This record gives sequence, structure tokens and C-alpha cells, in this order.
Amino acid sequence: MLTRPLGQSGIEASAVALGTWVMGGWMWGGADESDSIDAVHAAIDEGVSLIDTAPIYGFGHSEIVVGRAIADRRDRVVLATKVGMVANAPGGRHMFRSTAAGPDDNGHIPVSIYNHPDSVRQEVELSLRRMGTDRIDLIQTHWQEEDTPLEDTMGALVRLKEEGKVRAIGVCNATAEQMERYRSVAPLDTDQEQFSMIDPAKSESGQNAYCERHGIAVLAYSPLALGLLTGRVGPEREFPEGDLRRGRDRFSVENRGRVKALLDSFADIAGAHGCTTAQLVIAWTVRQRGVTHALVGARTRAQAVENAAAGRVALTGSEVQAMDRAVDSALASIA
Repeated sequence: MLTRPLGQSGIEASAVALGTWVMGGWMWGGADESDSIDAVHAAIDEGVSLIDTAPIYGFGHSEIVVGRAIADRRDRVVLATKVGMVANAPGGRHMFRSTAAGPDDNGHIPVSIYNHPDSVRQEVELSLRRMGTDRIDLIQTHWQEEDTPLEDTMGALVRLKEEGKVRAIGVCNATAEQMERYRSVAPLDTDQEQFSMIDPAKSESGQNAYCERHGIAVLAYSPLALGLLTGRVGPEREFPEGDLRRGRDRFSVENRGRVKALLDSFADIAGAHGCTTAQLVIAWTVRQRGVTHALVGARTRAQAVENAAAGRVALTGSEVQAMDRAVDSALASIA
């Protein structure tokens, strides 16, 4: 398995990581806990060390499942979670209302971005208890808000690091300007951003290059675009109630056809490496400028094993360039 450092933290982690949003069930139409635990175990056995979760994934359920899964193998895991996306917060930036299944204008749970130092500490303490561990290897602010000065948030995270409760500090969904403010207080190790073949905005904006210049690892989330880039979401696929993909233009039958045409153009490269479409896309992702790690979700053991194998696909420079050209040509027509 290819490994890379988490910024300047001194922590090495697998380039292919396991994302556990789906394991919370929320916004994914539910999840089977035993399948989730099997997926975590399989990923670790295949060399995946970085596991990423968040308190908001199932309102704590994903963290509980991850904690149960790693209880007897904690020292083999680089455990990442987040703070700042808070249900029933007393302040911050309101995001949406939700039910247990997913966001809903009439939902009974208000969710806000709230990074106040007191809340950050409380969230970390709760996460430690839910996951049954004494430290979080990477803590990240899930989103950013301006009611709380970013410098105050960073100060709280630094104090938690000094206490040994966290080992490295990162952000998610942050601008370069916001990262500069965090870095004015203490070193920043990682930046987690949405990035895929069909979501290239952060790379094109120069943010990945900014991270590269300052020794900040870039963790790409949704590199398979919520499953769309696996090559297995065909026109006949139906998404159940509570699945965030249901009704989205990106998952229309027409758009799925356009994405399939792009993926089909990679057939020769996939064949040369004996890999699946999903593995090829993940391998391409971690070869993009600045991108150090790809966070890939899995519902089952088989999916986790397949994703992990992408960390052993060694694309040549010419293959990456050929894929880049195909992506550039296709982007204008894909939602």
C-alpha cells in the first residue's frame, strides 16, 4: 500500500483511506452495522491505515461503529474525525434542518457550523468516548464559520494537542485565506476537500498548489463522486428514500450515460493494469497535483478490499496525462 505523510505531523498514512460517512446511515438510506465493521476490518487487513469519520455522520453512529471495529486493532489505525458540524448548536452558522434520514426543511434537528472553543473541546471529548480511544490522530474542522474567530478555534485545537488528545490538526472545506489564519496560530497538517474527475474546482483554483507549497496534505473526499465514477451506477439504478443521490441532476439517466462514456474511454489503461474502473479512478486521484490521500467509502467487505487495491496500481505519467485529456474533454457535458 502506498503511504504518505499527513503534512508535517510525522504521521504516515495510507494514500487510500476509508471514509465512513455511509456507515452512519444518515443521508445514505441506512447502513448495516455488521457489514460496516466487516468493511473496516477488511480495509485494515488490506493495508488501509487512515480511517476518517465525523460526529455528524449518523449523529454519532458512524463514530460508534468505527470504535467498535477498531477496538482490537487501534494501533494499526490513523484515526481521523472532525468538529464543527453541530446539532442544536447555541450559535454559529446555520446550515440546514434534518431528520435522522437526511436534510429536510421541516426536520426536527437544526444543524449549524459552530467552532467555538468550548464546543470544540466538548465534541472531542464526546468523540473519544464514542470511539473508545484515548487520542484522535487527526482532528479537522468540518466546515468554517466566522462568528468564532478562526484563531480562537485553532487555539482550542492546539491546547487539545498539547494535552495529547489529538496528534495532528487539519481543516475541511476551507479556503486558502482561512488556512492562512489557522497557520498564523500553529502549523496546519491537512486540508480535506471535495475532489474528483468531475469535481476539479479546488485543484483548478490553485488551492492544492497552496497546500503543496506549505507542506499541507490534501485529503480528497468523494473521489468516486458518491459512486458515480465506479462504473457500476447504471441507468437502471434506483435510489431509495433517504439516499442523497435520489433526484439529483448529477444522477439523472442522461448524466450517467455521459459519465459511462468517459469511464469507457479508460478501458485500455484499466486492462493494462488488471484493475477495475473504480480502482483506476482512485489511482488517478492520488496522482493529481497536491493530492496526497483519497477518502473512499465502502458499505461491504468486498468494496473495501477493491478500494484498497487501488493503492497498488502504479500508473505511468503518460497514462495519467491521457486520462487528464479525456477528463478535460468530457467535463463540459457532465453535470
